[in-house]
Amino acid sequence: MPFLGQDWRSPGWSWRKTEHGWKRMVYFGHELEDNNREISLKELIFQNRGVYNNIYLLCFSVVFRDKWIYVQKGSTKERHGYCTLGEALNRLDFSSAIQDVRRFNYVAKLFQLIARSQLPSLSGAAQKNYFNILEKIVRKVLEDHYNPRLVKELLQDLNSTLHSLTLHVGRCVLVGNVNIWLCRLETIVKWQQELNDLVIPKQIYSGMSFSDLPLHMHNKILCNLSDAFDIINLGQATPTLQVLSENGTLWKKLCLFHFSDKLFCRNFVINKNDNVDWKLMYFSLLKHYPMKEQYGDTLHFCKHCSILFWKDRSVALLFKDFGHPCTASDPDSCLMPVSPQHFIDLFMF
Repeated sequence: MPFLGQDWRSPGWSWRKTEHGWKRMVYFGHELEDNNREISLKELIFQNRGVYNNIYLLCFSVVFRDKWIYVQKGSTKERHGYCTLGEALNRLDFSSAIQDVRRFNYVAKLFQLIARSQLPSLSGAAQKNYFNILEKIVRKVLEDHYNPRLVKELLQDLNSTLHSLTLHVGRCVLVGNVNIWLCRLETIVKWQQELNDLVIPKQIYSGMSFSDLPLHMHNKILCNLSDAFDIINLGQATPTLQVLSENGTLWKKLCLFHFSDKLFCRNFVINKNDNVDWKLMYFSLLKHYPMKEQYGDTLHFCKHCSILFWKDRSVALLFKDFGHPCTASDPDSCLMPVSPQHFIDLFMF
């Protein structure tokens, strides 16, 4: 007799014999003697495949897209197998994430790390999904002109990796025909050329523009930038911004923001040495230490449930939805933001 409860010895399935073999039945109630129980969606589809095929596909995409994935690192009595990086890439909805300006940089950085070291570990389906999402990233930059420098770095790393894998390392590490990879390499070169030829049109406003703001507002905006290259590029806009972007106090704050926990930088602050070229100091430290990562929104990991998920803040505020079926008494205390490198490390076995 099949188990229908939450028992680890059975996943809770029941079966019925038909002309074409055994069919699985899914019950929404716990009482088997209830003759008025609700018919499950899959039962309905098995009975009317032709009519409900599109409905099933639509419901499947809604249920399993932009939800969560259980990070399984080993086999237990309850679960067998483990979760891979490719499975996470397929299950988590990165296609919708890149449309959110808060998540775009996060996804682009994650794809850059995958391009550097994890591309051969992806399955064939995951690799195909990777390049499909990458194409959407490139198209978004070409249409919206959003952060082309980051995507250029991503394509450059991916170009170097594919060039090394297809020509130097060997074909055995690649999934699929090598001619497909050569076509992908040509596509990447084409994308790089399109981004290099990208010209951002000048915006024409009838009202107040950025140059009309007072100097202290310009300085305030520069101080809120965490990327040195953004400060340099903004300084090239006008002579006034050029002077403000060379301010030593600005670069000192930038050094403290990214490298305050490094002993070499901390000693300069303690000694209160005013003769330090903080801009030169920043780029010197950048050669030895990584920048502090800062993203508008990231994936979250529940330490109680071992679940990785996107957290929809608007839904969480309205309906107290924590993004996954959490069983903890205080779900907020179990959540942990996941950096792109941490995301990679979760699937290192």
